[in-house]
Amino acid sequence: MAVAAAAGAGGELRLLGTWSSPWVIRVRVALGLKGLSYEYLEEDLASKSDLLLRSNPVHGKVPVLLHGGRPVCESLVILEYADEAWPGVGPPLLPSDPYDRATARFWAAYVNDTFLPAFRALFRSLTEEQRAAAFENAVPKVEALDRALAECSKGKPFFGGDAVGLVDVALGSHLVWIRAVNEVAGTNLLDGARFPGLAAWAERFLAVDAVREVVPDAGKVLEQYKGFRAKWIAAAGSTSKST
Repeated sequence: MAVAAAAGAGGELRLLGTWSSPWVIRVRVALGLKGLSYEYLEEDLASKSDLLLRSNPVHGKVPVLLHGGRPVCESLVILEYADEAWPGVGPPLLPSDPYDRATARFWAAYVNDTFLPAFRALFRSLTEEQRAAAFENAVPKVEALDRALAECSKGKPFFGGDAVGLVDVALGSHLVWIRAVNEVAGTNLLDGARFPGLAAWAERFLAVDAVREVVPDAGKVLEQYKGFRAKWIAAAGSTSKST
């Protein structure tokens, strides 16, 4: 994962993250695609380090990329920063054409602002009724992303064309969690029959070396998700008893 490039533009790289965070996965994939060496520091979000709180005093969240000691926060911001700080190092995450760049930014923002809130409702659903409503609400967002893939890829393997780009990383970092939710909920958000293009894209993305090297074990993610659900169910039960 290491090349000399990281020492060039501005000093050493350190990444503050948590192992299963899809937002941290975004950054790790991007740094891997560019072949940049970095020190990864695992954070305990129940007991945040002074370094994290100093580096991201506004939100206190991961990921935070420290470049020569200077913090860059928020995953999509970090992805664009990596493109600009190391031009010509590895494949660009954003295309050179201004219109194509704007289109990529639009769909990356769509993933964050529209798709993920819909997926989060499915992720947090505890009853059959909640799950059905959340799934029904999420499907049109997936349909939009399926159309976006056709528009952005122009018939090539990825949203970014021949190589993984900004939208691929923004969406693809969540695939391991989408699959965990599908398994527990009995849903199929990226249904290969309904969305063959997007389903095939997901397989291609997960097969990329820089992705395989950092995506967490699916079994461990599934166990973490089941643990989350057990806590939510217990909390919902105690709330209902007290009302």
